[in-house]
Amino acid sequence: MDVRQLRYFLAVVDHGGFSRAAEHLLIAQPSLSQTIKALEQDLGVPLFHRAGRKSVLSEAGRELVGPARLVVRDLDAARAAVDELKGIRSGRLDISAMPSPGVEPLTSMIAAFSQSHPAVTINVEAAFTADDVVESIRSGSSEIGVLGSEQPVRAVGVEVMQLERQPLVLIMTSEAGDLGEDGIVRRSDLAGQRVIVSQRGSFMRRIVDDILAEGVPLEIAVEVAHRTSILPLVLAGVGHAILPSSWSPLARHSGLRVARIEPAAVLHVAVVSRESDLTPSARAFLGVARGYAASHNR
Repeated sequence: MDVRQLRYFLAVVDHGGFSRAAEHLLIAQPSLSQTIKALEQDLGVPLFHRAGRKSVLSEAGRELVGPARLVVRDLDAARAAVDELKGIRSGRLDISAMPSPGVEPLTSMIAAFSQSHPAVTINVEAAFTADDVVESIRSGSSEIGVLGSEQPVRAVGVEVMQLERQPLVLIMTSEAGDLGEDGIVRRSDLAGQRVIVSQRGSFMRRIVDDILAEGVPLEIAVEVAHRTSILPLVLAGVGHAILPSSWSPLARHSGLRVARIEPAAVLHVAVVSRESDLTPSARAFLGVARGYAASHNR
């Protein structure tokens, strides 16, 4: 078993099959299949179950994914440590981010990082919950995670850097009338209002459910899985939306109104990373994150 075989194995996992993995790796599919077959013979177990054109991970294959990612990541870190003597000139940085922190502060941090390290390619994977982000760090699929949670996150086995607190706001359509005219919306003011919400499990959806439980008769107009759909729906006049303040600049730029919700609810935003063996690119990104935190927590 060698690292090339592990990279090929992970490519099949990440790209959902041999054909797409071969295209990604820029090799012929028979070569990829032979490499995986050699790995299976070396381990003495099948890693995939073949059913026609589909390949599904076997139990052994599922067990190999996590350790394989860590081996590949550690090797990349070792190579990068040597390259660091020449400065960060190239490479790839894998980040896992939840939707709202992925708008901001991730945008500002990537912009600052890219200005100093333009040759590093950044790959941002989507995650829905804070646990998803933390697990991506533990498994080695990402080096940096950006998440938001109702309470300051605490997680075993990862480093946590608190970045900022984002109060929840109401983003309103042009039909809002005098709602939030003074910049503040009280929960009782939402009686009879139509709102767009994300799916159950998100902090923002829980706030809407809490308001309903308080007896405020607001109406859920649309429930969306993709949070990027929310602002276009507000712009179309479908309803208002409760979102973290990170969305405020984009909303105002689009001509929408924004008001603070009282009593306040706050999203705690943090960066998480492995405790050791980070690549130089990841360490540099954490430096950018520390600068962001310092400037937003004065």
